[in-house]
This record gives sequence, C-alpha cells and structure tokens, in this order.
Amino acid sequence: MSYFHAFWVGGLICALVQILLDKTKLMPGRIMVLLVCTGTVLSAIGIYPPFVEFAGAGASVPLLGFGNVLWKGMKESIDQNGFLGLFMGGFKACAVGVSAALIFSYLASLIFKPKMKG
Repeated sequence: MSYFHAFWVGGLICALVQILLDKTKLMPGRIMVLLVCTGTVLSAIGIYPPFVEFAGAGASVPLLGFGNVLWKGMKESIDQNGFLGLFMGGFKACAVGVSAALIFSYLASLIFKPKMKG
C-alpha cells in the first residue's frame, strides 16, 4: 500500500506543478523555488513530516521534500550551534544530494555531449 500512496501523491504533486507551468506565466525556475520554499514552510509549521510518513518517496523526492530536508537540517543545526546553525544546517543536510546531482549531471554531459541552443 505504501507504493500506491507514493505513486498517487507524487503524481498529484507533478500534475499540480504541470498545471502551474501551463496555466501561469511563471518560469520553471520560479516554480522550483516556490516548491522548495513551500516545503520549508510546511515543514516549519509541522504539516510536511506527517505527509512524508504517509506518502514516503512520493512526498520526499519532489522539490517539496528538498525544502523539508533543508528545514530539518537548519532546525537541528540551530539547536546545536545557535545562530550560526541557520547558515550551516541546510548545507549539511542536503550536501550529499546536491553533490550527487552535480556529479551525475557532469558525467551525463560527458557521455551525451550537449550543445547550447543559440
């Protein structure tokens, strides 16, 4: 049943983002920032963690989940390091994911030889 919940929640998030892309004049980058900020705010007010418990990867993999990870990292780091944790926590929490994305996208660019559109 957890696979089913992950599938429909992830699909619903993707469908809502696609509607935003199609029906508004928002650029994709702004929608991505909106998703991360929304995930952070929902985590801060305590709504997103139970949602992740329910939906699993359907809620933790999209960019809303990235905002959740940033918030959890900042909260833990603030508890340990005080004010400086505000600047350190998010970077520590998401460093592995961001590093993997950079490394794998670089490797993909070496394999597929992308060209700039001009």
